[in-house]
Amino acid sequence: MTAELRTRLVELFAWVDPGPGSSHLVSDTSRWWRDAEALAGLGPALVAPFRTARPTVVVAPAVTGLILGPLAATALGVGFVPAHKPGDGRLPAAPLTWAQSPPDFRGRQVDLAVRDDRLGAGDRVLMVDDWVATGAQVRAVRDLCAARGAHWLGCTAVVVDLPAPVAAELGVHGLLTSDDLPT
Repeated sequence: MTAELRTRLVELFAWVDPGPGSSHLVSDTSRWWRDAEALAGLGPALVAPFRTARPTVVVAPAVTGLILGPLAATALGVGFVPAHKPGDGRLPAAPLTWAQSPPDFRGRQVDLAVRDDRLGAGDRVLMVDDWVATGAQVRAVRDLCAARGAHWLGCTAVVVDLPAPVAAELGVHGLLTSDDLPT
């Protein structure tokens, strides 16, 4: 990643207080999507650590992954497969393979699905997401790949806050950590 892109991502990031009843601040990455320079740089920066592994497809979970996944796929010259969530209102009318994540940072288990005809044996999968805090959704996507007979290459994200052993186990690479972001 270029120093300019790194600086721009940090400058455009904000923490937001969602109001009474919330136990924590939430990340606001929306200015990343609005800024043409940041948007143009994200795909190539995200895929750089995996380019030599020759991914054949990018998989990304709804919702933010639906922005980053196609950027990464385009940078690699490969296709994109969304990992659907049951509550997002966009489940395809086709056979799906499902996996459930272990508990995430909020204690939720997330169900994810891919269309059976979009991922299979011979695919070399790179997962893309905006933020990896626990690796829960990464594990679910890795399980989906295994269930479909696809080869897991790893995950790349804009922000990664995993302990080093967990990141190594899952093959997770990030552009930033939360320590890089303004408080």
